[in-house]
Amino acid sequence: MQMKSSIFSFLVAFTLLNGQNIFAQSDKYAEAMQKNIALLDSAKTTQDFQSVSNSFERIGDAEKTQWLPYYYAGLALTRAGWSDKNLDKDANSTRAQALCDKAETIEKNAEICSVRNMAATQQMLVDPQGRWMSFGQQASSYLQDGLKLDPNNPRLYYLQGMSIFGTPEAYGGGKKNAKPLFEKALALYKTFQVKPLYPNWGEKLSEDMLAQCQ
Repeated sequence: MQMKSSIFSFLVAFTLLNGQNIFAQSDKYAEAMQKNIALLDSAKTTQDFQSVSNSFERIGDAEKTQWLPYYYAGLALTRAGWSDKNLDKDANSTRAQALCDKAETIEKNAEICSVRNMAATQQMLVDPQGRWMSFGQQASSYLQDGLKLDPNNPRLYYLQGMSIFGTPEAYGGGKKNAKPLFEKALALYKTFQVKPLYPNWGEKLSEDMLAQCQ
């Protein structure tokens, strides 16, 4: 009986200690993510975006089972692509897509599709006429994939609206056709349930674009 009691006590202690370690790891992960999300939100230069992207990737490599760090790493690079006209868009977007690949080995979802869409769009915009049939079609395909996975994701409608907004009216684009998409995005933002550490961007951007469509 004494041996059984000792074994039981050991198992209880081991379980409690292991549980504490898991919680400690979870807290450390959440703290690191929160810190880097704040850095991403305040980033202004290409170096800032690349640095925080590298930090997110290191978190992902350490955690191994979390897709969000790789998502944010890719998102940071797409933001660099939008803000830096001198950045090598092909190299930057290829790197962002590689990070999406790593994220999708863990989970395939609409948020990752949004990063893929932006990366492909940036490559298309290097030469819109010459690249529409390649990267333009890729960008559109990523949006459609995302909508199949989550038809109520507001960021997808914002990105779809941006694509229509930048397309000539003769090809079905322009402000008039983009307006309903920004309106739908904003309507979905009002009801979208945001989880801790999950993406929560795009509402202000949608508002700004809708104002341009009036």
